[in-house]
Amino acid sequence: MAGGLVGLLDDVAALAKLAAASIDDVGAAAGRASLKAAGVVVDDTAVTPTYVQGLAAERELPIIKKIAVGSLRNKLLFILPVAIVLSSVAPTLVEVILMAGGTFLCYEGAHKILHAFDSHHEEEVPAAAKGADAEASTVAGAIRTDFILSAEIMVIALKEVLDEPLLSRVAILVIVALVITLIVYGVVAAIVKMDDVGLALAQRGAPRAQRFGRFLVRAMPVLLAWLSRIGIAAMLWVGGHIVLVGSDELGWHWPYGLVHDLEHAVEGGPGGPVLAWLANTAASAVVGLVIGLVVATVVDLVMSRRPGSPAHA
Repeated sequence: MAGGLVGLLDDVAALAKLAAASIDDVGAAAGRASLKAAGVVVDDTAVTPTYVQGLAAERELPIIKKIAVGSLRNKLLFILPVAIVLSSVAPTLVEVILMAGGTFLCYEGAHKILHAFDSHHEEEVPAAAKGADAEASTVAGAIRTDFILSAEIMVIALKEVLDEPLLSRVAILVIVALVITLIVYGVVAAIVKMDDVGLALAQRGAPRAQRFGRFLVRAMPVLLAWLSRIGIAAMLWVGGHIVLVGSDELGWHWPYGLVHDLEHAVEGGPGGPVLAWLANTAASAVVGLVIGLVVATVVDLVMSRRPGSPAHA
């Protein structure tokens, strides 16, 4: 009896060690998957603050909270089940969907660049600045935009863990969804409240705190402008890289082969690994820009031929 109890305890201990190892593996895999989605996260972080421009300070955090909850719902209730099913029955389709998302990122990046150089465009007024009645539509629009970015984040993460068992895949994607949402909207909340903190310091703080507060108020527009630029660069880089890697895995090898040749050409000298990464990143961004400009041109042609468009008239 005692021997059987000892054997049972040994089995329980072994199972506990196995479970702990599995948890460690899931955590490590979730970390790798989250890092792979970093480029899309930068764009998500850069886009979201625009939805609260023009709002009263007391409405900024509630709006961000609503968008964050909607983002988490997108990831867990809609994207996660579809991604898991596809990864089980049609893993190749995951790559195709990922490439389609990468192409969309390229288009978005190129479209924003073209928009910046268009001297005829009117400055868009954020919906949130149009009054309290527009708040619901603002949140709904932000959640719709987030759906595309969230889908890209989740599929990028899924692609990193396709070889994991089903339950591990689910656990990893849930962790990625929670961590990414927390990081993105936590950073967004900090960004949009930074000017309020600066204003409070400038009005009520000690002389040194007042100087720092005025610096924060002046720095906010610069920070948001740079976040937007970094977001555009991240979209082109991530989108181009996704298309290059996807085409290579689907059998079209020479485009990504050229990028590998470029990496090998620069990695032999001082700072080789860094230069190789920069070469890969720059090549991916150029590919992303070219793809984005082509798609943007096609979209403009299609839209101009639609009845009722100015060009069509």
